Amino acid sequence: MNRTSIENVSVISILGRDYSIKAAPDKSEALSASALMLKKLLAETKQASPTLVGEKLLVLTALKLCAQQLEMQQQHQAQIEQLEAQISERVAGLNNLIREA
Repeated sequence: MNRTSIENVSVISILGRDYSIKAAPDKSEALSASALMLKKLLAETKQASPTLVGEKLLVLTALKLCAQQLEMQQQHQAQIEQLEAQISERVAGLNNLIREA
């Protein structure tokens, strides 16, 4: 392994197990933030379902993350549609002004 690839490897500990993850230097901060978010959500999931361990805990947590992502995508799409409608209204108003002039 060369020196560059060693510098790009981050060790993330999840549920007591270390994972070596290679990331571009400009992505290492995002990787750390993602790991912290995952640990927080794992703790929340564990608190809500204390009997879950290991793989089942990870799967439930991953499903929660996916559900959050889908919800954000739907909200984003709704915002885009709202902005498009506002732009269309303004363009129509400008067209009316131009026709009247």
